[in-house]
Amino acid sequence: MDIRKSFLDFFQNKGHQLIPSSPLVPDDPTLMFTNAGMVQFKNIFTGEAPIPEIPRATSSQTCLRAGGKHNDLDNVGYTARHHTLFEMLGNFSFADYFKKEAIAYAWEFVTDEKYLNLPVEKLWVTVHESDDEAEELWKEHIAADRILRFGDADNFWQMGDTGPCGPSSEIFYDQGEEHFNGPEDKMGGDGDRFLEIWNLVFMQYYRDETGTLSPLPKPSIDTGMGLERVVAIKEGKFNNYHSSLFMPFLEKIGELVGTPYDFKAENSASYHVIADHLRSVSFLLAQGVNFDKEGRGYVLRRIMRRAIRHGYLLGLREPFMYRLVDTLVDQMGEQYDYLPARAEAIKTSMKMEEERFFDTIEAGIKLFNEELENTVGVFNGEVAFKLYDTYGFPLDLTEDMLREKNIKLDTAAFDAKMEAQKAQSKANWKGTGDAATTGDFKALKEEFDVNEFVGYQSTTATAKVLALLDEDFKQVERIDGRGWVLLDRTPFYAESGGQTGDRGTLNNEIKVLDTKKFLDMNLSEVKGKLSVGDTVEAVVDQSRAEIEKHHSATHLLHAALRSVLGDHIAQAGSLNDDKRLRFDFSHPQAMSDEEIRKVEAWVNDKISRGIAGKTEVMSIEDAKNSGAMALFGEKYGDEVRVVSFADDSVELCGGTHVENASQIGLFMITKESGVSAGVRRIEAVCGNAAREAVNALREELDAVKTELKNQNPLAGIAKLKEQIKTLKGELASAMSSSQKELRAVEVNGVNVIVEEVASGDIKAMIDELKNKYENIAVMLFLKKDDKVMLAAGSKNTPIKAGDWIKSIAPIVGGGGGGRPDFAQAGGKDQSKVTTAIEEAKVYLSEILEGGN
Repeated sequence: MDIRKSFLDFFQNKGHQLIPSSPLVPDDPTLMFTNAGMVQFKNIFTGEAPIPEIPRATSSQTCLRAGGKHNDLDNVGYTARHHTLFEMLGNFSFADYFKKEAIAYAWEFVTDEKYLNLPVEKLWVTVHESDDEAEELWKEHIAADRILRFGDADNFWQMGDTGPCGPSSEIFYDQGEEHFNGPEDKMGGDGDRFLEIWNLVFMQYYRDETGTLSPLPKPSIDTGMGLERVVAIKEGKFNNYHSSLFMPFLEKIGELVGTPYDFKAENSASYHVIADHLRSVSFLLAQGVNFDKEGRGYVLRRIMRRAIRHGYLLGLREPFMYRLVDTLVDQMGEQYDYLPARAEAIKTSMKMEEERFFDTIEAGIKLFNEELENTVGVFNGEVAFKLYDTYGFPLDLTEDMLREKNIKLDTAAFDAKMEAQKAQSKANWKGTGDAATTGDFKALKEEFDVNEFVGYQSTTATAKVLALLDEDFKQVERIDGRGWVLLDRTPFYAESGGQTGDRGTLNNEIKVLDTKKFLDMNLSEVKGKLSVGDTVEAVVDQSRAEIEKHHSATHLLHAALRSVLGDHIAQAGSLNDDKRLRFDFSHPQAMSDEEIRKVEAWVNDKISRGIAGKTEVMSIEDAKNSGAMALFGEKYGDEVRVVSFADDSVELCGGTHVENASQIGLFMITKESGVSAGVRRIEAVCGNAAREAVNALREELDAVKTELKNQNPLAGIAKLKEQIKTLKGELASAMSSSQKELRAVEVNGVNVIVEEVASGDIKAMIDELKNKYENIAVMLFLKKDDKVMLAAGSKNTPIKAGDWIKSIAPIVGGGGGGRPDFAQAGGKDQSKVTTAIEEAKVYLSEILEGGN
């Protein structure tokens, strides 16, 4: 039985519109990840967006719970039913039906022989302790003694600290007393006998920042049923991981480990963790999230490294997660077509991250085990910090390892170390909201709906002012200064898809500063005098032509990268304005100079051939069948625009473009850089911006020739380098003759030098001293201009130069570091050099004399 399809078909037959799963990264500043099926409908529930024409919806939503309020990460692998990534089946009513219909629909789907066909005697229901109405409605379907009341902790649902919420009613499945008979195997207990399968939320309230509940404009319905749980029940499995959704992963892991999966084995949890985390990591990578040091990328890294560590426990000593991706594609690729499309990119990113962590995991685990032997009750927080800072162990991975030993962590010491050293902080993701979401857009949408965009056909239009908003996005009858205008028809393109919003004029006098989209309405920011009802002549300025050149060049660049680097290239972000383009893409390493030249030449070749651009409107299915590339996360309607340049570039795109590639003019890559692990960025210019860039380079070259007094700059530079080489030799000779002799003193058999020198290359001096002495610990100070330079070296001594210099550099107002054998630093306070020298000697004596 295909439960996902059966569920969606059932509710479509009940008049619900099928809505695709939205991205795991939500368009919501209060959430790190999409954690429930209702997330994409939140603004409808709150009344910020109008109720859609079809006020019923159904979806199978991918959800991730590994951060924030809903964080199941600690439980994953150790319980039968927790997952980081799962699919939530849901049906939603937007001020349409309420409790009666929601309960009836749920009961029909769960019990009818055409659907789940679960035995009634196995079902139980809970309602909120205050919800008499829900209990009475349930009595029409199930015996009263199988309906239980619980409080807020069990039967009141809210998505976050603020937002839509309400009493809920849950359907439970009894897995049998003969299988589960512990003290917690009761309704309301923590045991596994009674398994919650469906949560019906009666959305009645909104909770604000103060915790106050206010009635929503109209009651609505939000339900969620975990696909993984229901599949396990239908297949007679008491553990989700033993169902057909997970067993292929467990069997493949067994192949890699060399030991078949055994659910009774002590290491079975490690198999579960890897299988679960493979899904979440793959989906996040496929949707454009990349490994990073903070935010969502850091959560992704935490999940990945937790899985790697469990592979290590199973005996794996080299990258393995990427080898499981093909199994995932076989399992879920048909439902989520972006998985096979991005499979190679997922593997590449995974393997890189695995290689990074495998480089340090063994040393980290050795340190962990050594400290564990000395631990009584509470694990050292400073050691946990070292695991984090030096070996790449996320804090919760260390906590997970301790949890297996029933040992707590001294988190206060960890936090203190983190603060003291100002090291890489644990990800504290904060959303940035758009102030515009508090504006009067819902009222505009309900009154005027979406205004007509005529900018594909023309850059001018006669239009009527339908509405005006002030700078705070509140409706006004007139403006005299800055504000926003809603025209009945507009030639101004609203910022989207990486293309910046259009600028221009109204009636030649009123400036259009920008254009953006709010609830699918194109609004332009203006400066001048306007009144509602005015008729205006709207004109897009010449910057549009330059934006179009950069946008079309971006399409060709994307195609060029795939041609030169491979099909794993996928867009991760873009920006196109009239001065430049910026394109982010998935790629595991920096591009070589040769690759950059090839990409640039590829694009310029297409431009020189004058390839015609073509835009067609077709159904989304026809577009995909034509081979057009779509961007994950973009919302496409039933009909889409396909922009192509011959067969070289074919993409779904709502932006504006040149009619012929020759209009782009010269294309120049100005920079290639890294954005985050596995994501590169190209910046480029074309059109007028490219001509300006060439002129700037010409002027710069002329200035170089003038400064060098040579029309051949390379020859002039070669001559200067030779002169510099000669002068350096003369200077070194002069300094050597004037340099005082550095003499070592012996401390417990170790040669020690801590001195200030007047001039010279202190690094070269230290190298010379290390060659001279069999063992030596040396630190030299040099005042230069208004700075202090210091360097330390160690050879065959217990002194670690990097630690030594980190301890001393702050005294002179600086910082630095390095290897155990050599380190250097810089400071600002020359007056503290004498103090620093004395402290450097104290540091040596404490180590060399044992602190006595």
